[in-house]
Amino acid sequence: MFVLFSESVTFFEHVSPAEFLLETNWQPLFEPVSYGIWELVAGTFNVVFWSLLMALPIGLAAAIYLSEYAHPRTRRILKPQLEALAGVPTVVYAYFALNVITIDILRPLLGSDVPIFNSLSASIMLAVMVLPTIASISEDAMASVPRDLREAAYGLGATRMEVALRVVVPAALSGIVASVLLAIARVVGETMIVAIAAGSTPFLTLSPLQSIQTMTGYMLQVGLGDAARGTIDYQSIFAVGLTLFVITLIFNIAATIIVGRYREEYE
Repeated sequence: MFVLFSESVTFFEHVSPAEFLLETNWQPLFEPVSYGIWELVAGTFNVVFWSLLMALPIGLAAAIYLSEYAHPRTRRILKPQLEALAGVPTVVYAYFALNVITIDILRPLLGSDVPIFNSLSASIMLAVMVLPTIASISEDAMASVPRDLREAAYGLGATRMEVALRVVVPAALSGIVASVLLAIARVVGETMIVAIAAGSTPFLTLSPLQSIQTMTGYMLQVGLGDAARGTIDYQSIFAVGLTLFVITLIFNIAATIIVGRYREEYE
């Protein structure tokens, strides 16, 4: 942590914080040099948005099925298999996104002009990666909802779907919110999938079919030797890392506040 702050301070001795925070062009390795962080931030939020757009409904649907519909025997079989997705190395997801999702699926469906490196293929794999986090934690939260609440709703004539959506989900909302925030934190910190499948082209866009670069992707690129140690380009990865640290800290604070706000305690 000390190295992160000290190298960041050294970086900001050469690059003004105003340029870093207000400029929108990130080009530290080529002339004309520019250090506007927002293209990297936009790339990070690009994959966060599209991956959650896919993972959240599927993950919640899986959690509702496992909690409210699945037979206990079925749940014991399906839940470990779902959680096993979290154990797949991310580099496997990355090359699957590059060689299968983009070439064999996206290009035949959307046309050959789809870039080989694009946000959509990376987001699909990120959605698969965080799906166990959302589904498993949400299902645990739903399973902890007292049976009495369900029985009371059934006694009033509610259907199973109404009980799941209007009783169980609101009662388990704090756990569901926690699962989503954990998924966001994991997507923000993911490196291999975005570095291999999304590309290395900083771009200020939310388009899923654009080659982008995330903060972690840039840190990997420079860390592999694109800049000599001790140069301002090398020190820029610490400034980007500090920005990533601040964003992650904000997510953690938000998680604590939101979970505490919606937490339900039952005796």
